[in-house]
Amino acid sequence: MTDQDDRIRDPWGPRTPHAAGTAWPERVDQHLRDGVRAEDVQRWVRSACVLCSNGCGLDIGVIDDEIVGVRGRADDRVNRGRLGPKGLYGWKATDRDRLTKPLLRDDDGHLVEVDHDTAMRAVVERSRSLLERRGGLSHGFYTSGQLMAEEYYTLGVIGKAGLGTPHMDGNTRLCTATAAASMKESFGADGQPGSYDDIEHCDALFLFGHNVAETQTVLWARMLDRLDGPDPPALVCVDPRRTEVARRATVHLPVRPGTNVALVNGLTRALIHRGAVDHDWVRAHTIGHDELAAVVEPYDPARVGEICGIDPADLQAAADLFADARAPLSTVLQGFYQSHQATAAAVGVNNLHLLRGMIGRPGAGVLQMNGQPTAQNNRECGADGDLPGFRNWDNEAHVDELAELWDVDPITIPHWSPPTHAMQLFRYAEQGSINFLWIAGTNPAVSMPDLGRIRKILSSEDVFVVVSDAYPTETTALADVVFPAALWGERTGTFTNADRTVHLSEQAVDPPGEARSDLDLWLDYARRMDFRTRSGRPLPWWRTPEEAFTEWVRASRGRPCDQSALTYELLRHHSGIQWPVTEEAPTGTARLYTDAVFTTDTDRCETYGHDLLTGATVTREQHRALRADGRALLKAVEHTPPPGSPDTDFPLRLITGRTVQHFHTRTKTGRVPELERSAPRAWVELSADDAGRIGVVAGDAVRVSSPRGCIEAPVRITEVRPGTVFVPFHYGEQAANELTLTAWDPVSKQPQLKLTGVRVDPVTTPAGTSTAQQEAAWD
Repeated sequence: MTDQDDRIRDPWGPRTPHAAGTAWPERVDQHLRDGVRAEDVQRWVRSACVLCSNGCGLDIGVIDDEIVGVRGRADDRVNRGRLGPKGLYGWKATDRDRLTKPLLRDDDGHLVEVDHDTAMRAVVERSRSLLERRGGLSHGFYTSGQLMAEEYYTLGVIGKAGLGTPHMDGNTRLCTATAAASMKESFGADGQPGSYDDIEHCDALFLFGHNVAETQTVLWARMLDRLDGPDPPALVCVDPRRTEVARRATVHLPVRPGTNVALVNGLTRALIHRGAVDHDWVRAHTIGHDELAAVVEPYDPARVGEICGIDPADLQAAADLFADARAPLSTVLQGFYQSHQATAAAVGVNNLHLLRGMIGRPGAGVLQMNGQPTAQNNRECGADGDLPGFRNWDNEAHVDELAELWDVDPITIPHWSPPTHAMQLFRYAEQGSINFLWIAGTNPAVSMPDLGRIRKILSSEDVFVVVSDAYPTETTALADVVFPAALWGERTGTFTNADRTVHLSEQAVDPPGEARSDLDLWLDYARRMDFRTRSGRPLPWWRTPEEAFTEWVRASRGRPCDQSALTYELLRHHSGIQWPVTEEAPTGTARLYTDAVFTTDTDRCETYGHDLLTGATVTREQHRALRADGRALLKAVEHTPPPGSPDTDFPLRLITGRTVQHFHTRTKTGRVPELERSAPRAWVELSADDAGRIGVVAGDAVRVSSPRGCIEAPVRITEVRPGTVFVPFHYGEQAANELTLTAWDPVSKQPQLKLTGVRVDPVTTPAGTSTAQQEAAWD
């Protein structure tokens, strides 16, 4: 069992190298409260980490109804006992600065403590009044990627079958909406084709805009153990920054932000010209090859090099590695998802695998990654606006299935237009058509783009804002009602991670004060609203997490995310199970599409598709005319210039992102001493060339400005691409999203957070203050 004292300095821990095709060795990580030994722990309670999308299995240590530490589970399929720094230390936030009583804004505009009944009565009175006067479209819900399947599903039923509102989304729209959209466009439905086990079998790793070393430390440890083994895979890294991943790369492609489509088009063309396409497989299992080849043909290495600002020889080298690989594994994340033409770029990665038939086999697969621990649950259960079970909102038969499950009239379930995405949801609140907004487990007053606008919306007297959260945040400060929420470890439920692995997290301790789980809050709200089924039964009719889970897996039956054979009892005996979990696959399914049959049949698919350039929807009739019939779709579009491009006033390009120590807006991790001490405030990364031109050195304070706002922070000189500025987005007091623009991908509707033109200027310091003194002040 490893000592964790140095895990801030070494986030990935000691190496356990191994050869291809062999099991990833165990390494159990543990961290306990000072003075507590493992033998002192009274109970170890099964759970999983919720501080990145890896979903590492762990046990929570409890003494006298207090959490005193965690340890990784050696038998877990995701982490084999390992934990990253956030997982090791994050539990320390559970007893710090918690909300313990509901808050209600009084007539003088102050938030004051009240009891739960008073707060919920105020919510229900406002909700009923609006429902009677304006109908369900007056209500909106904005949730997280950190709740549980039981909570998402319950909210989905309340919103869609109780209120009849399509205005539901999560902050998953900011991080993984493009993952879902790209898989729907290529394969017909959401759901990762690959598995983390593919790392043990691949001979080439391609990381597209995925800084795994900081976003998923345990997954990077897994990759490092292959890279340090006797037969390491080749590694290709696409990132404008020279990250830890880039330093280990065989080929690093530091692309100009906003040019990802040109890059994947160039890689695709190179595969075709190399003769690397498996034409027999492509003819049998895909459609669209000829159109794809025509679109990518102009993207020769020289042109791609010019557009992307990379060496054409490096592009060719990366393409050759993909063409020659026996089993290539690709991962994709925010560098693609939060950039220009996001869905088209992510689909381009799917195309590479489809052209070579490299999908559904050990080592050969795609992981369109998630950024949050339960983003997959949000999408599966329908709290992101989609219908539960990856059903198609535009398919009347799918709507009828849900109406039968929920015992409601099909017309109650909103399906007359696409579900409302987060950016549109806030626009409706701004325009006055949404007057009731319930925000759960997220902090949009820091995480959304163009923050000045978002704060104005949340402060408006025309919008009644309800927030359920465990801590006071920038968003709770703007709410009309605040409910204290139970955290991980204080409630029971299930999570699905980025490779379809489901974990059960059992309640270890009681929540403090009057805090309640989101499940209990929404069930209480529904009971008081007196939502009913057609037969008069309460809607929802369940009362416990396990009952909610039973209803959720019933709703998943027969769908691509089928979990109909999954139970709490099964999850107590297996540390992580990958769906589908059915009678035919009672212990889970490692990979999808092993038979090369995709979810593209018109009557089964989750979407009929879109034009990747404009976002225009494909109709049911148009989709049927394609006769995809279980074949994957090859799609491509030309590269277009990105919005918000640098100009003479704002000559640099801002990209935002994460740091290894923190998660989202630091609501949790900012309350963990080890993590906060390591990264207490934001910084601005510049290349040496840009710093020299601006006239600053490391530690100098600079002002970063865009047409929307400005922030001040100290400089770090790094190997970021010249012309590019990096700022972590976690810090509310130095919020990168003060600068970002309101724009989104036409298909996934994911905000484009890596495309803002900015200027950087030195901050004038008092006469006689040295750079060293100034840097010390920042530290």
